[in-house]
Amino acid sequence: MPRPSTPLLSRERIRGHALALVDEHGLDALSMRRLAAGLGVQAASLYSHYRTKDELLQDVADAVMSGVDVSDFDGPDWQSGLRTWARSYRAAMAAHPNLVPVLAAGPARRETALQRADAVHGGLVRAGWPPRYATLIGASTKYLVLGAAMSSFSRGFEDDAQVYMDRYPHLNQAHLLRENADAIDAESFELALEAFVAGLAALHARVA
Repeated sequence: MPRPSTPLLSRERIRGHALALVDEHGLDALSMRRLAAGLGVQAASLYSHYRTKDELLQDVADAVMSGVDVSDFDGPDWQSGLRTWARSYRAAMAAHPNLVPVLAAGPARRETALQRADAVHGGLVRAGWPPRYATLIGASTKYLVLGAAMSSFSRGFEDDAQVYMDRYPHLNQAHLLRENADAIDAESFELALEAFVAGLAALHARVA
Protein backbone atom coordinates (compact mmCIF):
# COMPACT_ATOMS: atom_id res chain seq x y z
CA MET A 1 0.00 0.00 0.00
CA PRO A 2 1.24 3.56 -0.65
CA ARG A 3 2.64 5.53 2.27
CA PRO A 4 0.34 8.23 3.69
CA SER A 5 1.09 11.70 2.34
CA THR A 6 1.42 13.03 5.89
CA PRO A 7 2.95 11.22 8.87
CA LEU A 8 0.61 9.68 11.39
CA LEU A 9 2.33 11.51 14.20
CA SER A 10 3.91 14.94 14.52
CA ARG A 11 5.07 16.97 17.49
CA GLU A 12 2.25 19.42 16.85
CA ARG A 13 -0.40 16.68 16.90
CA ILE A 14 1.05 15.07 20.03
CA ARG A 15 1.18 18.47 21.75
CA GLY A 16 -2.42 19.23 20.88
CA HIS A 17 -3.71 15.93 22.23
CA ALA A 18 -1.59 16.24 25.37
CA LEU A 19 -2.93 19.74 26.08
CA ALA A 20 -6.52 18.61 25.51
CA LEU A 21 -5.98 15.72 27.92
CA VAL A 22 -4.52 17.99 30.60
CA ASP A 23 -7.28 20.58 30.09
CA GLU A 24 -9.99 17.98 30.54
CA HIS A 25 -8.55 15.66 33.17
CA GLY A 26 -5.61 17.41 34.83
CA LEU A 27 -1.86 16.92 34.89
CA ASP A 28 -1.99 13.64 36.79
CA ALA A 29 -4.06 12.08 34.01
CA LEU A 30 -1.35 12.59 31.42
CA SER A 31 0.76 9.55 30.67
CA MET A 32 2.52 8.49 27.50
CA ARG A 33 0.47 5.30 27.42
CA ARG A 34 -2.85 7.12 27.74
CA LEU A 35 -1.80 9.75 25.22
CA ALA A 36 -0.75 7.09 22.74
CA ALA A 37 -4.08 5.32 23.10
CA GLY A 38 -5.92 8.55 22.32
CA LEU A 39 -3.78 9.01 19.23
CA GLY A 40 -4.31 5.43 18.11
CA VAL A 41 -0.64 4.45 18.31
CA GLN A 42 1.69 2.55 20.60
CA ALA A 43 3.44 4.45 23.39
CA ALA A 44 6.81 3.62 21.84
CA SER A 45 5.86 5.74 18.82
CA LEU A 46 5.77 8.86 20.99
CA TYR A 47 9.35 8.46 22.14
CA SER A 48 10.71 9.13 18.67
CA HIS A 49 9.31 12.66 19.12
CA TYR A 50 9.70 13.21 22.87
CA ARG A 51 12.22 11.43 25.06
CA THR A 52 10.17 11.88 28.25
CA LYS A 53 6.79 13.07 29.43
CA ASP A 54 8.45 16.08 31.04
CA GLU A 55 10.00 17.07 27.71
CA LEU A 56 6.54 16.88 26.17
CA LEU A 57 5.02 19.00 28.95
CA GLN A 58 7.71 21.62 28.51
CA ASP A 59 6.90 21.79 24.80
CA VAL A 60 3.17 22.06 25.54
CA ALA A 61 3.86 24.90 28.00
CA ASP A 62 6.04 26.67 25.44
CA ALA A 63 3.25 26.45 22.86
CA VAL A 64 0.84 28.04 25.34
CA MET A 65 3.36 30.82 25.98
CA SER A 66 3.27 31.69 22.29
CA GLY A 67 -0.07 33.36 23.00
CA VAL A 68 1.51 35.80 25.46
CA ASP A 69 1.87 39.23 23.85
CA VAL A 70 5.06 41.21 24.50
CA SER A 71 4.92 43.26 21.29
CA ASP A 72 4.22 46.53 23.10
CA PHE A 73 7.68 46.38 24.63
CA ASP A 74 9.01 47.20 21.15
CA GLY A 75 7.86 50.78 21.64
CA PRO A 76 8.85 53.46 24.15
CA ASP A 77 5.87 53.02 26.49
CA TRP A 78 6.94 50.44 29.06
CA GLN A 79 3.64 50.83 30.93
CA SER A 80 1.63 49.67 27.91
CA GLY A 81 4.08 46.83 27.47
CA LEU A 82 3.58 45.74 31.05
CA ARG A 83 -0.21 45.91 30.84
CA THR A 84 -0.41 43.99 27.56
CA TRP A 85 2.03 41.36 28.78
CA ALA A 86 0.26 40.84 32.11
CA ARG A 87 -3.22 40.62 30.59
CA SER A 88 -2.25 38.21 27.84
CA TYR A 89 -0.19 36.14 30.30
CA ARG A 90 -3.22 35.85 32.58
CA ALA A 91 -5.48 34.98 29.64
CA ALA A 92 -3.12 32.19 28.53
CA MET A 93 -3.14 30.69 32.01
CA ALA A 94 -6.89 31.11 32.43
CA ALA A 95 -7.42 29.16 29.20
CA HIS A 96 -5.41 26.24 30.58
CA PRO A 97 -5.68 26.30 34.39
CA ASN A 98 -4.54 22.70 34.81
CA LEU A 99 -1.23 23.60 33.16
CA VAL A 100 -0.49 26.49 35.54
CA PRO A 101 1.93 24.48 37.74
CA VAL A 102 4.12 23.80 34.69
CA LEU A 103 3.95 27.41 33.48
CA ALA A 104 4.67 28.67 37.00
CA ALA A 105 7.92 26.74 37.23
CA GLY A 106 9.73 29.24 34.98
CA PRO A 107 11.03 29.24 31.42
CA ALA A 108 13.86 26.71 31.95
CA ARG A 109 15.05 26.05 28.37
CA ARG A 110 11.73 26.70 26.66
CA GLU A 111 12.51 28.78 23.60
CA THR A 112 9.28 30.78 23.38
CA ALA A 113 9.20 31.47 27.12
CA LEU A 114 12.81 32.68 27.03
CA GLN A 115 12.05 34.92 24.05
CA ARG A 116 9.17 36.48 25.98
CA ALA A 117 11.36 37.00 29.06
CA ASP A 118 14.10 38.53 26.90
CA ALA A 119 11.63 40.94 25.26
CA VAL A 120 10.24 42.06 28.62
CA HIS A 121 13.64 42.59 30.20
CA GLY A 122 15.02 44.35 27.13
CA GLY A 123 12.00 46.63 26.84
CA LEU A 124 12.23 47.69 30.46
CA VAL A 125 15.96 48.37 30.29
CA ARG A 126 15.51 50.44 27.10
CA ALA A 127 12.90 52.48 28.97
CA GLY A 128 15.51 53.43 31.53
CA TRP A 129 15.00 50.82 34.21
CA PRO A 130 18.25 49.55 35.73
CA PRO A 131 18.69 45.84 34.93
CA ARG A 132 18.14 44.82 38.55
CA TYR A 133 14.81 46.64 38.63
CA ALA A 134 13.83 45.13 35.28
CA THR A 135 14.38 41.70 36.80
CA LEU A 136 12.36 42.57 39.90
CA ILE A 137 9.50 43.98 37.79
CA GLY A 138 9.41 40.84 35.66
CA ALA A 139 9.25 38.65 38.75
CA SER A 140 6.65 40.85 40.45
CA THR A 141 4.40 40.81 37.40
CA LYS A 142 4.64 37.04 37.27
CA TYR A 143 3.60 36.83 40.93
CA LEU A 144 0.60 39.05 40.22
CA VAL A 145 -0.46 36.97 37.22
CA LEU A 146 0.07 33.63 38.95
CA GLY A 147 -1.95 34.73 41.95
CA ALA A 148 -4.85 35.56 39.67
CA ALA A 149 -4.49 32.33 37.70
CA MET A 150 -4.11 29.85 40.54
CA SER A 151 -7.21 30.66 42.53
CA SER A 152 -10.43 32.65 42.60
CA PHE A 153 -11.01 34.92 45.58
CA SER A 154 -14.72 35.16 44.85
CA ARG A 155 -15.32 31.41 44.60
CA GLY A 156 -13.82 30.91 48.04
CA PHE A 157 -17.04 31.99 49.75
CA GLU A 158 -20.28 30.11 50.39
CA ASP A 159 -23.42 31.23 48.61
CA ASP A 160 -25.50 30.70 51.77
CA ALA A 161 -26.18 34.10 53.34
CA GLN A 162 -26.86 32.53 56.73
CA VAL A 163 -23.20 31.52 57.04
CA TYR A 164 -22.21 35.17 57.42
CA MET A 165 -25.21 37.02 58.79
CA ASP A 166 -24.87 36.38 62.51
CA ARG A 167 -21.14 36.15 63.12
CA TYR A 168 -19.55 38.19 60.32
CA PRO A 169 -21.49 41.43 59.91
CA HIS A 170 -18.92 42.99 57.58
CA LEU A 171 -19.33 40.06 55.19
CA ASN A 172 -23.07 40.46 54.80
CA GLN A 173 -22.71 40.50 50.99
CA ALA A 174 -20.17 37.69 50.75
CA HIS A 175 -22.81 35.17 49.67
CA LEU A 176 -23.17 37.10 46.39
CA LEU A 177 -19.52 36.76 45.44
CA ARG A 178 -19.73 33.34 43.83
CA GLU A 179 -22.42 34.25 41.32
CA ASN A 180 -20.42 37.30 40.24
CA ALA A 181 -17.03 35.63 40.49
CA ASP A 182 -15.85 36.14 36.91
CA ALA A 183 -16.53 39.88 36.91
CA ILE A 184 -15.11 40.42 40.40
CA ASP A 185 -11.97 38.43 39.71
CA ALA A 186 -11.37 40.27 36.42
CA GLU A 187 -11.91 43.68 37.99
CA SER A 188 -9.73 42.75 40.96
CA PHE A 189 -6.89 41.81 38.63
CA GLU A 190 -7.25 45.09 36.75
CA LEU A 191 -7.23 47.06 40.01
CA ALA A 192 -4.09 45.29 41.19
CA LEU A 193 -2.39 45.74 37.81
CA GLU A 194 -3.18 49.46 37.60
CA ALA A 195 -2.03 50.04 41.18
CA PHE A 196 1.15 48.13 40.42
CA VAL A 197 1.88 50.15 37.28
CA ALA A 198 1.12 53.44 39.04
CA GLY A 199 3.52 52.57 41.84
CA LEU A 200 6.20 51.64 39.33
CA ALA A 201 5.69 54.92 37.45
CA ALA A 202 6.51 56.83 40.62
CA LEU A 203 9.57 54.66 41.19
CA HIS A 204 10.68 55.06 37.57
CA ALA A 205 10.89 58.83 38.03
CA ARG A 206 13.45 58.25 40.79
CA VAL A 207 15.63 55.46 39.44
CA ALA A 208 15.52 55.66 35.62
